[in-house]
Amino acid sequence: MNKIALVVSDVDGTLLTRDKTLTEAARMAVMKLRDAGIGFTITSSRPTIGMRIFIEPLRLALPLGAFNGSCITDPGLNPIEQHLISEPAARRALDLLAQFNVDVWLFTSDRWLVHNGSGPYVAHEARTIRAEPAVVEDFAPYLPSACKIVGSSDDAALLEACEGAIQDALGDRANAVRSQSYYLDITPPGCDKGTFVEFMARHLGISTDAVATIGDMQNDLPMFRHSGVSFAMGNATDDVKRAATHITASNEEEGFAKAMEVIVNSNGKSK
Repeated sequence: MNKIALVVSDVDGTLLTRDKTLTEAARMAVMKLRDAGIGFTITSSRPTIGMRIFIEPLRLALPLGAFNGSCITDPGLNPIEQHLISEPAARRALDLLAQFNVDVWLFTSDRWLVHNGSGPYVAHEARTIRAEPAVVEDFAPYLPSACKIVGSSDDAALLEACEGAIQDALGDRANAVRSQSYYLDITPPGCDKGTFVEFMARHLGISTDAVATIGDMQNDLPMFRHSGVSFAMGNATDDVKRAATHITASNEEEGFAKAMEVIVNSNGKSK
């Protein structure tokens, strides 16, 4: 394994258990990275407001990547880089999501907007990011500041088909990728978790070969491609596992902590 200077981790399904718990083993694993001189940060499809709860327990001191890396902030959540979906692309995405009859949300840098406050995953998301949405009748006034649009559905096959349709329709005008089996994220083009890894490597003056990444979903694949070492969680889909250089245990079996142990031990053996 390459000698690692930085670990970039996904959050949901990776750092957290299924019920969104940051275990003590996971937290201590991050502390052990720091003790070994290895940097650590997180990138997620979560909005900026959903990242703040990790800053103190993990003692995060490096930039964070929200909205699948399209919004980069310092640990105080002050923006370093922020990219938006173009208004025409946002309108087209909303039209297609409506055709697939999925619940639709829109995120700006500091607001979560929904049409239906009782949508199937609204309460789940509110617990996850510890924030409540604003219910609005019309997304149009917010399209010029759209950071992310989400289609949510408990029909995984439908959402997969919707992902393909939006990718085909939008092309290079936006990214459309599932962050969970029940969430389809539309984010700005040219920005993903892979570009966040590249940003972090430049920020720290290291090679991307010295970066290790860990994740569980399709939106983690770009950071796997841009890092020297990658870990797929045991709960990851088969295509994500095939793309990784290593596979760890699931998020219910302390897979994150076990992967970090491998990295620390490997670095100790490297010359």
